[in-house]
Amino acid sequence: MPWNPEQYHKFQSERSAPFYDLLKLVEIRPRIKAVDLGCGTGELTRALADALPEGDVTGLDSSPAMLDAARAALYASSNLRFEQGDLSELSGSWDLIFSNAAIQWCEDHERLIPHLFSKLNPGGQLCVQVPSNHNHISHMLIRETAREAPFDKILNGFERVSPVLSIDQYTRILFEQSAANITVFEKVYPHVLENSDAVVEWISGTALVPYFERLGEHKPEFLEALRKKMKKALPESPLLYPFRRILFSAAKS
Repeated sequence: MPWNPEQYHKFQSERSAPFYDLLKLVEIRPRIKAVDLGCGTGELTRALADALPEGDVTGLDSSPAMLDAARAALYASSNLRFEQGDLSELSGSWDLIFSNAAIQWCEDHERLIPHLFSKLNPGGQLCVQVPSNHNHISHMLIRETAREAPFDKILNGFERVSPVLSIDQYTRILFEQSAANITVFEKVYPHVLENSDAVVEWISGTALVPYFERLGEHKPEFLEALRKKMKKALPESPLLYPFRRILFSAAKS
């Protein structure tokens, strides 16, 4: 997907808060070999590397634009490198597999989580944060608009259904891997935005990306239709935008 670093960074501080909650779940040890799956533009991967004494960290992302931004910001160093790759096909062996708001773009978490867990060294840890906001009205209106004319034909029936599972399902998957120290919880981050247009700006950097990829020149029409619906559904100003996220961690015995 064609990621836009500038659009994504419009709500950088709000998007950073869950990272630091996830970082608190990491069992800090010296000389950890770690990978950050879906590292994006790298500033939070830099923070991860700084938190791991004598660590060796690789930031992995599929987007050349995001990785170019990371390299341009000079986040790379002797203990941090950036590589392009598909996180769902992660190879190698790791002491820490860390992923902040990335695996929601991979399908089949029933397969993905065991695959990632299998790449841990004995005593290694998997730490993941994934947005679970797909039932919020903003996402429902995206799907509704995509099913309406003329967008249904323009999108050729495309509609993205989130692969994110429930906290019970993630707990069960980790238990089935004989994982130790399982922690799984959902947290609501209460963001206060100016109005519904700000919500559209927020999702333009994330949930709308796969739609933009397919809409081409019809993107402005789709956005206008969505903005009208959003103003009707969310008329308040300022506006509370409660964002749900799932965080989980587990260790390999």
